[in-house]
Amino acid sequence: MKIITVSREFGSGGRELGKRLADELGFDYYDREIITAISKNCELDEKYVEASLENNVWQQIPLTFGSSFISLPVFQSSKTNLLLEQKKVLESIARSGRDCVIVGRNADIILEEYAPFNIFVCAEMLSRVSRCFDRATDKEKSFSEKEMISKIKSIDKCRRETRALISDIPWGDPHHYHLTVNTTGMDIKSLVPAVAQYIRSSFGSREK
Repeated sequence: MKIITVSREFGSGGRELGKRLADELGFDYYDREIITAISKNCELDEKYVEASLENNVWQQIPLTFGSSFISLPVFQSSKTNLLLEQKKVLESIARSGRDCVIVGRNADIILEEYAPFNIFVCAEMLSRVSRCFDRATDKEKSFSEKEMISKIKSIDKCRRETRALISDIPWGDPHHYHLTVNTTGMDIKSLVPAVAQYIRSSFGSREK
């Protein structure tokens, strides 16, 4: 079984890279499917689940830095329960034994025992802003550049702080990832064959 995790700065195109990699390699792909599974298991609306996991709500939880999911006490907080359910879903995916690409969700940390290949996708801010406007909702299309940058920074801050609750390995630390991909000025589709070949070589080396 081979697992690839894709962590990414918001607006860097990590989701697109992950999907195209899965298609190129013939792997299963998990992104919103994880939200759907959590929603179904908890009998909650998908939009609520996504908002709860994406927004910076974990400051309300009295955990010490570097705590693991396993040592979490049982909280009444529904948001904490969602985070724990997310862990269960990811572990279920890993136990299925199928090759897969998982985007986000701190899968690189949660599934560490399965020795995943971890990718971090980044880009310069102006490139990220441009990508966000290209894919903006009707509401976001009215944003100024300053407002879009603020949104990008806010989401990245949330990801960084959520990671700090579950690991002492900082989100985005280049030493933690097997490959960092800077998509600034790049067509992601054109990057995929090279990234896929690098991953094949890496997994091949592990098997020797």
